[in-house]
Amino acid sequence: MTMAPDTIPYWVAIMAVGLTFFGLSWTFVSALNEGMGAYASSVGTETSREFEDMFLFVSPAKIARLGSVAALAAFFLFFIPLFSLSSIASTAAGLVLGLAAGAFTFTIPGRYVRFLRARRRLKFNEQLVSALGTMSNALRAGFSINQAFESVVETGEKPIAQEFSVLLQQLRVGMSFEDALASLDRRVASDDLTLVCTAIDIARRTGGNLTEIFDRIADTIRGRQRIERRIRTLTAQGRLQGVIVSILPFILGIAMFVLRPELMRPFLFSVNGMICIAAVVVLVAAGWLIIRKIIKIEV
Repeated sequence: MTMAPDTIPYWVAIMAVGLTFFGLSWTFVSALNEGMGAYASSVGTETSREFEDMFLFVSPAKIARLGSVAALAAFFLFFIPLFSLSSIASTAAGLVLGLAAGAFTFTIPGRYVRFLRARRRLKFNEQLVSALGTMSNALRAGFSINQAFESVVETGEKPIAQEFSVLLQQLRVGMSFEDALASLDRRVASDDLTLVCTAIDIARRTGGNLTEIFDRIADTIRGRQRIERRIRTLTAQGRLQGVIVSILPFILGIAMFVLRPELMRPFLFSVNGMICIAAVVVLVAAGWLIIRKIIKIEV
């Protein structure tokens, strides 16, 4: 059986497209491997260090591996529906959207770390008021400032007991008190703790009364927390509206895809549809950021 002459250009075109796709895939995989190495050595290491500051020990290699898998999943989620041998525009659009989604996915570990740090900082500030009371009572009983920190470690809860325990360990290995306080302030990154560390440093230099200072700082922090809780109560409706407005388009899209799939399928398997979905995501994210900026009030 011989091949008809008019089919030769067709198979040549298919082979050319295949070779082109293979070359693009090889280039992408090579770039991805280099990016994974850079990611593991920079972002992965930094994220791992931030996890260690919160007493969560995750290796940089594991963070890089999770980020790479998530980035590949995001890339193929956008690329596969738009890949077409007969449409270069559709394939190019899928490649661009997939790369954008993969690049955004690489930032998720850092965002997750910032979320955990903010939640841990909030819990630390809530425990700091009672810790100041404990330290003030310890100083009135004749204890030193180091022993006052030890009393917080013995009676406190996580995370404040963990942070003060690291402070005491640094003092035991020979670090100066000022450097240990600065390290504690840098790890926690709390304005309330910065006020406490500054007061302790000044009192040690000038000989002030730490018991009265701790009581005043505790009253100040307690009043600020009361105002913050009041603000969160008043802005609860705005936060709920932001969540509803953000997730409503996606819920409606899923419902329409279940009820009328013939109307929604072109959005997932066409260039214009994917562009519309990307525009919706960008607009929803912009709306959420604007609402968040409005309801976020610094105290």
